[in-house]
Amino acid sequence: MLKIGLHAGQQDISADDLRKLWKFADENRFDFLSCWDHLYEAPPIDGMSDTYEAVALLGAMAVETKNVRLGTHVFCMNYRNPALLAKSIATIDHLSHGRIELGLGAGWHAQEHEAFGYEFPPVKERLDRLEEGIKIIQGMFTQERTTFSGEYYKVDNVTLRPPPYQNPIPIVVGGRGEKRTLRIAARYAQGWNVPYIHLEEFERLSGVLDMWCDREQRDPEEIERSINLHMHMGATEAEGTRIEKERTALFGSRPEQRGGTISGGPQQAIERIKYFQEAGAQRVSIAIRPPVDWDALYAFAEEVIPEIKKD
Repeated sequence: MLKIGLHAGQQDISADDLRKLWKFADENRFDFLSCWDHLYEAPPIDGMSDTYEAVALLGAMAVETKNVRLGTHVFCMNYRNPALLAKSIATIDHLSHGRIELGLGAGWHAQEHEAFGYEFPPVKERLDRLEEGIKIIQGMFTQERTTFSGEYYKVDNVTLRPPPYQNPIPIVVGGRGEKRTLRIAARYAQGWNVPYIHLEEFERLSGVLDMWCDREQRDPEEIERSINLHMHMGATEAEGTRIEKERTALFGSRPEQRGGTISGGPQQAIERIKYFQEAGAQRVSIAIRPPVDWDALYAFAEEVIPEIKKD
């Protein structure tokens, strides 16, 4: 059965409204709830938008919810020592009684790197850091002691106590890079996530992931494929048209992302999600940005989710 997620970006929204979104997802048959890992607004403007830090939010999400699985799409490896991140996520795994997954990526937001004092290295180094970090985290999730010495990170006989509640915590690699990112996913991950791309591109990249799985001698069925789609749906088709115009005016519309959107009314949303399911998506998350259209969210929960899950 296709899983449905809610990706609640923590930008220009109050903490209380975020908690309301979490509770809504937990009580309305969503399977997954995620936030992002940005220190500034995304896409970048001037750093003056309100944003919240992702590890702290995940801890709150763990104790505010009871049913949904939790995660971040995705943590930027550059921002945290990987051993400390493993410790943080294992702690949240216990707080949530085994509902966390760890999304990881190489990072792309140059402005927030520079503003917060992090180097923003070339993409090759960022991917090297991602792969080294995954090796450390995976070792800590699955071994009693881990020793690793790489070019960027090292740990010496490190333990993770208590060990994760899950055995192990799933690792999800996010991104669309065909030469390295998808190969890293094929080599290490239990999941792959990509945001805001059109159907044909999702299908093509999923095929590239299959190719890397074959080369890495990995069963492609072991990797759950997921996509985030902008939520521009309205409670009715007419409302959806209005929301689409408003969102495009607020955030713009890059040509490559126009297919990565749910728009129109509930019936159009059902059709759109099923297209991605047929293309191989095993989880589809709707990405919410304020202002939150609660009428649309309730219509999604009451009309779209039951139709998707009835099969």
